[in-house]
Amino acid sequence: MTAPPAPILSRLGLKSAGGFADLALRAVSALVLAVAAVAALWYGGWAFGLFWLLAALAAHWEWTDLIGGPLPWSRRIVGALGLIAALVLQSLRQYEFALFALALAAAFNTWAAGVGYRFLAAAGMFYSGGLLLAVTALRQPAFFGMCAIGWLFAVVWGTDVFAYFGGRLIGGKKLAPSISPGKTWSGFLVGVGCGAILGAATAALWPNVRAPFFPVLALGLAAGAVAQVGDLFESWLKRRAGVKDSSRLIPGHGGVMDRLDGFIFAAIFAALFGLFRVALQGWPSSAAGLFFW
Repeated sequence: MTAPPAPILSRLGLKSAGGFADLALRAVSALVLAVAAVAALWYGGWAFGLFWLLAALAAHWEWTDLIGGPLPWSRRIVGALGLIAALVLQSLRQYEFALFALALAAAFNTWAAGVGYRFLAAAGMFYSGGLLLAVTALRQPAFFGMCAIGWLFAVVWGTDVFAYFGGRLIGGKKLAPSISPGKTWSGFLVGVGCGAILGAATAALWPNVRAPFFPVLALGLAAGAVAQVGDLFESWLKRRAGVKDSSRLIPGHGGVMDRLDGFIFAAIFAALFGLFRVALQGWPSSAAGLFFW
């Protein structure tokens, strides 16, 4: 069996055997995370909540490292307490108090971070807390919730994968060279389009949901674009901090924020959009609001 042509390998970032080894490590790490995420989705309840609480705690830890500022340990601890309280309160359907818990933690972190760090310190609580509250809100009720999270996985992971390979193979004009020099408009368009198609197919084929393809396709295009904004935002944070990865927690991927940057933005967008349709048309949950048209 002959090796792929060198120009293609170069475009895919696989110029040597080391490139293949890096890709294999990334693939294994991604597979382990995907299995854990799908298992948590399947079991639901506290298994699902605990999985995403751990993700939110890790994201908050990494955020605190990235932005810098005084009293980092105090901000980590208060942030963790705020996230735990928010999850417990949301599970008890005390939604306003869950948001209030995040706001209290954000207020403390704003004070503790000091001048020059206050805005980002507060934003970090709503970044990690937004992820936690969004996914746990979208997981209800059971059958619509599983479809909503499955749809999100398909859209965001599809966007990430196809954006990477599309951008590498096609190339072209850079998307945001001052923030993330490797991203291209071709990758953005290929990724968002393919992710939206994958998400719409997932929702259309999901048992007991059978969502209409084209409205969910349009929603997936929006969610995929938002996910790419989330990716760029995290790239900006890392460039500001002068680091390549948010941490070294996940072999081959960096940190939790590196893996979930787009998902966090897309999940918050989907939850808010679903809640908007609940308020507008009275659907029973934010998850149902994504698929009833």
